[in-house]
Amino acid sequence: MAIHKFAFPTTIHFGPGARRLVAENLKAAGCKRPLLVTDKGLAALPVMSEFRSLFPEFSLEVFSGIQGNPTASQARAGADAYRAHKADSVIGFGGGAALDVAKVVALMAVHPGDVLEYAWDHPKVRPIDKPLPHFVALPTTAGTGSEVGRSSVISEDDTHVKRIVFSAALLAKAVFADPELTLSLPANITAATGMDALTHNIESYLSPAYHPLCDGIALEGVRIVARALPLVHKNGKDIEARGDMLMGSMMGAIAFQKDLGAVHSCAHALSTVADLHHGLANALMIDHVMRFNLPAAEVKMKELARVAGATDLISFLSNLKREIGIPDRLGAVGLRKDQIPKLVDIAVADICHQTNPRPCTRQDFEQLFASAL
Repeated sequence: MAIHKFAFPTTIHFGPGARRLVAENLKAAGCKRPLLVTDKGLAALPVMSEFRSLFPEFSLEVFSGIQGNPTASQARAGADAYRAHKADSVIGFGGGAALDVAKVVALMAVHPGDVLEYAWDHPKVRPIDKPLPHFVALPTTAGTGSEVGRSSVISEDDTHVKRIVFSAALLAKAVFADPELTLSLPANITAATGMDALTHNIESYLSPAYHPLCDGIALEGVRIVARALPLVHKNGKDIEARGDMLMGSMMGAIAFQKDLGAVHSCAHALSTVADLHHGLANALMIDHVMRFNLPAAEVKMKELARVAGATDLISFLSNLKREIGIPDRLGAVGLRKDQIPKLVDIAVADICHQTNPRPCTRQDFEQLFASAL
C-alpha cells in the first residue's frame, strides 16, 4: 500500500509507515520539544520504543498518565507535563482517550482556568481565543476517529459525567493514519472500536439534519466497515483490512459533525454508570435502538442495509455482533435492573438523542435499557 496525502480539512497521511513522516512534519513547523501524549498500556509496548526512536534530533518527553475513559485530572496532569517540559508541540498517540486528552493538553497549554470550563455546556464557558501549539495525531485504534474530530470528550472525575469541548481550534494540524500501528490490537478491542466506527456512520446518516456531504461519507463508511470488520477480527494481521478500518473510522468521525442519535446517549450513560468502553457500549445498544428507530427511518435503514450487503439492517447488526464476539445483552457485562433509573437520567440529559430520527422520551429510554438488559 502506498502512503496517500489528502485534506478534509485536516491533512491526512494515510498508509503503512505514515508514522515515519511525523518528525519531518514537526521540523517543518519549527518544533523541537514535543510532548508525546499516550496511555499507560501503549507506553510500555515495543511500538512506543520504535516510534520514539524516530526523533533523534528532538527533545521528546512522554506523558502516559491516561487509563480508561479520559478524565479532567488526566488533562490537567498532561498540561502540567507540557509546561514542565517547556514543550512547543503535542503528539497524540493512541486510541480515542489519548487523542482526546492530547487535544485539551494543547488547549490548556496556552489557556487559563480549568479544562471543564471550556466544555460547551458550562454555564460560563470560556472562549478558546489563543492559537494552540502544533498538534499532530496518530490513531492506534479504528473506532472514535478522534484524530480528525474537532471535539474532545472529557469525564468529570467525581461524577464520571462526560463533558464535550468543541472547537475547530482542536483539529490536528496533521494526521498520520498508519494501519501498522493497529496490527497488535486484541480481537475484543478490534471488535469494540470497529462497532464504534460503524455506529458513527449509521447514526450520522439517520440523523434528520440536512447535510448531504456527510450522508455520502457515512454511507461509504458503512460499506467499508461492514466488509472490513469481520475480516480484521478474524485476521488481525490483514494490513489492507486494518487500513480500511482506519479509513472507515475517520469517515465516521467526519460524518458525525452532522449529528448522532440515541445509541450514543445510551452509550454515554453506560460509560458513566458502569465505566464501559465507549465502543462496547455503542455495540451493545445499536441493534436495540435501531429496532426502536425503524418506524421513523425505514427507507434510510434499507439503504444502510444495502450498502452493508444485507437485506435487513437490524439482522445484519445482530449477526455481526455475534460473529465478532459482542454480547447481545447488557446483563452479559454486569448491568443490573436497579441501575436503569440512573442510566435513563443520564441518557435523557445527553444531547445526542435530540437528533435521533425518532424522538426518544424518558419512557422510551426505560424500555430500551430494559429490553437490552
